[in-house]
Amino acid sequence: MKGHTTFKIGGPAKYFIEPKDTHELKLLLSSIKRYNIPLLVIGGGSNILVNDRGVRAIVLSLNPPIFKKISFHNNHVFAASGVALSRVIRLAQKQGLSGLEFLSGIPGRVGGALAMNAGIPGENIGDLVEEASVMDYNGNIKNLNKKKIKFGYRASSLSKYIILSARLKLIKKDKQEIKNRIKRYLSRRKLTQDLSWSSAGCIFKNPKGVSAGELIDLCGLKGKRIGGACISRIHANFILNLGQARARDVLKLMDLAKKDVKKKFNVSLEPEIKIWQ
Repeated sequence: MKGHTTFKIGGPAKYFIEPKDTHELKLLLSSIKRYNIPLLVIGGGSNILVNDRGVRAIVLSLNPPIFKKISFHNNHVFAASGVALSRVIRLAQKQGLSGLEFLSGIPGRVGGALAMNAGIPGENIGDLVEEASVMDYNGNIKNLNKKKIKFGYRASSLSKYIILSARLKLIKKDKQEIKNRIKRYLSRRKLTQDLSWSSAGCIFKNPKGVSAGELIDLCGLKGKRIGGACISRIHANFILNLGQARARDVLKLMDLAKKDVKKKFNVSLEPEIKIWQ
């Protein structure tokens, strides 16, 4: 799985399946139900830490072309779950449509971004959603309007489904202005986040009213290394794979950060990444 995650960590999946269309996806779900096999869904793999021994499960990837379709109509974009966020942002800019720029530099795909309500303080992808097409684990396709979807901090009710696509409402703006906004977001990300090594982005959710990175920094943990993993010196909420990191190295650093923050500030840190054991 290391080749399917931005962390570049993890052993093999028992099965790795890419259905070519929704019909094959339904057949897969039927088989899973019959044989009671665990199922894990992966998008761009940008917020996942996989066990060193791998996972005894089916890992589902919606990577084939049918799950990467994208189209525009007036000020709306229709994007399938397998489309990379960078592609949606780039094509929207060419259409003169603004609203997605804050996601610039995030390496995920549309499906994963919707499931976790990706964003930055004050701006989240859930704010743009008008409708989402999903499949439940019985193989039924549902179209949910925004009133039937709940978005929270790095969470959404869409995570209980397999997300197929979404319709997002954007705003007409000057193409050059949008391009400049993209550049500003990318520059800010480069200055404030450590992009020099493989990582899964922010490891912990921010507790209410405070930054997880600041708390970890105040515990003096920047630069702390265990095995091949290290807490970033630029952003303490990033754990970096220095080349040969194992999942156990990352988990030990996470445990250390949680214990020190709890002891010093009486604050419990909650993982933002998904940990596949």
